[in-house]
Amino acid sequence: MPNASERAPTTRIVQSRHNARVKELRRAFAQPGRGERRLAAIEGELLLGEAVRSGLAVETLFVRSGNEAVLQRLAVEPGEVLELPADVFASAIETESPQGVAALVAAPQFGAEEIFPERGNALLLVMAGLQDPGNAGTLIRSAEAFGASGAVLLPGTVNPWNAKAVRASAGSVFRLPVVSLRVEEMTAMLRERGVRLLAAAADGDVALSEAGLDGPVALVVGNEGAGVPAEVMAAADARVAIRCPGPVESLNAAVAGSILLYEAARQRAGAMGR
Repeated sequence: MPNASERAPTTRIVQSRHNARVKELRRAFAQPGRGERRLAAIEGELLLGEAVRSGLAVETLFVRSGNEAVLQRLAVEPGEVLELPADVFASAIETESPQGVAALVAAPQFGAEEIFPERGNALLLVMAGLQDPGNAGTLIRSAEAFGASGAVLLPGTVNPWNAKAVRASAGSVFRLPVVSLRVEEMTAMLRERGVRLLAAAADGDVALSEAGLDGPVALVVGNEGAGVPAEVMAAADARVAIRCPGPVESLNAAVAGSILLYEAARQRAGAMGR
């Protein structure tokens, strides 16, 4: 059986920032998951390692000249490897201090049915118009950490494959089923499956600790400034409030959503006697 080095493709040196693959990497950072091949771009050795461990197919691996040692550390079998001079590499990367390795990967595509677990009660995170990629990525990470079965992105929510969102998710976006739905599609699916829709609201009439989160629930976090849209709020079964003893009017969206998810996990563990 051939070893890893024998299976690895030959590294090709690319000198032009107008190379088709370099332009594709730049486009994937700007508009991730678009086009027929629905490619996304990731940067950095840690994230790339997470992508590989999560089973994502790496189509093209880009290495900055002088950083070839990364190839020995990553257990990855890309379709091709391109070595780029520092200026060409930097021209395609959005971060101010590029880490020297990037990749085009096939973004996983999930169907709406996949956000519901095969067994047990659904726990869904719903992002309604979140626009900050750091908040979205953090919430996807929290959703995976606290046992959510999936996440729903409603119209106006940032692309979860935005480079900042991917970094904030620390790789959770590679694994957690995330789907984009219209409000009416989501509410119809939830009703059909008996999933309660609970919306976070600073003036909510149900305290989070009393919301009964051990059953099938979908937890809605709204826009950073405007909150949960009126259409979604009208469809909600309850408005849930996180009671804060301190003199703070509201919480950051990622913090609030993470608290909702943690409380759901806590109540479910209690219901199971853990």
